[in-house]
Amino acid sequence: MSAISPGGKDISCLLGAWKAGDQDAFARLVPLVERELHKIAKRYMRAQPVGHTLQTTALVNEAYLRLVDGERLSYEDRSHFFAVCSQIMRHILVDHERARRAAKRGGGAEAANLDIVRAIAPDPEEDILAIDEALNALCVNYPRQARVVELKFFGGLSVEETAGALNVSPDTVMRDWRFARAWLARKLGNEKRNGPGARE
Repeated sequence: MSAISPGGKDISCLLGAWKAGDQDAFARLVPLVERELHKIAKRYMRAQPVGHTLQTTALVNEAYLRLVDGERLSYEDRSHFFAVCSQIMRHILVDHERARRAAKRGGGAEAANLDIVRAIAPDPEEDILAIDEALNALCVNYPRQARVVELKFFGGLSVEETAGALNVSPDTVMRDWRFARAWLARKLGNEKRNGPGARE
């Protein structure tokens, strides 16, 4: 059997087969997407504090489990699939941080030095929960711009791939990216100065 190229068409076909009930399709899909999922996971884990108990491989494995256990979405294409996986990883890290803080009864939670903040916020001392809350707030009034952050930054998609996933032009993606960075920087700055209840 010849090796399958990790192209979008092959991935899309396997996603369709998996959704249709082909139990073997997911097993054939994993080798095609594994490298990219590890890249996404590494991007997230680089931003976590030293000594974080969740490792890159564990994050990828947990994402696989949620994909298998969750509802089989109708993935539009390769970009959409990786965007969903990126979102799942973000939620895993948020859940992990919430559980960690609950275990410590909310006391002395250390701030994470996140790469995301270097790209979208002036202050490098933010944690994954603050970033998640800010992105959720952005999504309320600016859902497309929030999706650009999700796809381009967290998902690692190129400008062109992000544009294709959102059915907009690359210029629109870049405008949305600049807007989202400024909006999130302001939101995170306000919360830093005034506390979590700060209004925009």
